[in-house]
Amino acid sequence: MPGTCAAGRVDAAGPTDPVPVGPGVDDWRPRDIDLAGLITDLQSRGVRFEAGSDSVETRRGGAGPSDSGMLWIEGVPVTLPAGGAATTPYVLRREDDGLAVYAEGRRMASASSGGRPRYYDLTTADGVPYWQIALLHLDSLASTVLQTCAYWGNDDQCQFCGIGLSLSAGRTTAKKRPEQLAEVAVAAKELDGAVDATLTTGSTYGRDRGALYVAQCGQAVKEAAGLPVEVQFEPPVDLDVINRVRDHGIDSVGIHVETFDPAVLARIAPAKARTGIEGYFEAWERAVSLFGAGQVSTYVILGMGEDPALTVAGCKRAVDMGVYPFIVPLRPIAGSLMEDCLPPDAGYTESIYRQVVPYLLARGLSTAGVAAGCARCQACSAMATVERSITLTATHR
Repeated sequence: MPGTCAAGRVDAAGPTDPVPVGPGVDDWRPRDIDLAGLITDLQSRGVRFEAGSDSVETRRGGAGPSDSGMLWIEGVPVTLPAGGAATTPYVLRREDDGLAVYAEGRRMASASSGGRPRYYDLTTADGVPYWQIALLHLDSLASTVLQTCAYWGNDDQCQFCGIGLSLSAGRTTAKKRPEQLAEVAVAAKELDGAVDATLTTGSTYGRDRGALYVAQCGQAVKEAAGLPVEVQFEPPVDLDVINRVRDHGIDSVGIHVETFDPAVLARIAPAKARTGIEGYFEAWERAVSLFGAGQVSTYVILGMGEDPALTVAGCKRAVDMGVYPFIVPLRPIAGSLMEDCLPPDAGYTESIYRQVVPYLLARGLSTAGVAAGCARCQACSAMATVERSITLTATHR
């Protein structure tokens, strides 16, 4: 079942005709770029590592946007395509006092890497390396607590997902136990400064879709390490399950629709399409009533052929409900059904950001108000940088 993807370019006035997108398009020219524009472009085109700069921590496979290099660029946490495409103009270069991003010989921004987390060198009493239980994504501890999914390897498989790849490659374990995650969380906080935990799960055949187990794991992490925790799960068949998730003391939840275009959802995530976009809105309504505005988020992936107008409208409707739409460019994962796709053009991605982020701010939602999870971390998106640029512009008027 091959993946297909395409994206049009859109600006504030609305969509235009589709154009070639992604790192293979040779339309880049050196120019003065604000930080939001630079990060958006880097997340579309990637960056090549020069000798001496290739010690950047990376993640491959996994249950969501992945195959990432992890950096701070001008102090902002960023994940971007690991290694970069051969045609990218961006190079990560070692300097005397750190790293920097260059393009065609021009220094664009400072960069730094935390390197390998110290807790990765530890193992559990039964011999499992800590890094196989949970990874550190810059300053956020992250784990897929069930590395199997009811939809993996059949006609329901989400085309962008790589949840089974890291398991088959031996980079993780199939099921992380709550006590293991708690042990690792304490070490990640004490040794490497983790500030929150993000726990996700493959969907199960049960009516809770795995939500209760990931919530149990989240409770163990929170009680042991004192970290705020987000858990991520598919809408359960019985929405009362979300009440039980809240009873575990979880701070935030991610319930990810992936796209607001129903035709795209049916193509790239058939099982999610059976829940339907309205089913997600029903689950979000329940979750917001329990966790509060801004503590419920959804991934919105750009670059899969979606209608930009539907995307923006769906994001705004979610915001009106108190849901944070976390918008990210498609990051094709090697071995996934969409591995041959290209990330969307940076101009297209930024135009969606600049239609949705002001709407978030106008309704009192911002990254600063999110307790934990992807919308708190923001490294896989440039939304926070766009938010900062809007706020600074308003302040200096």
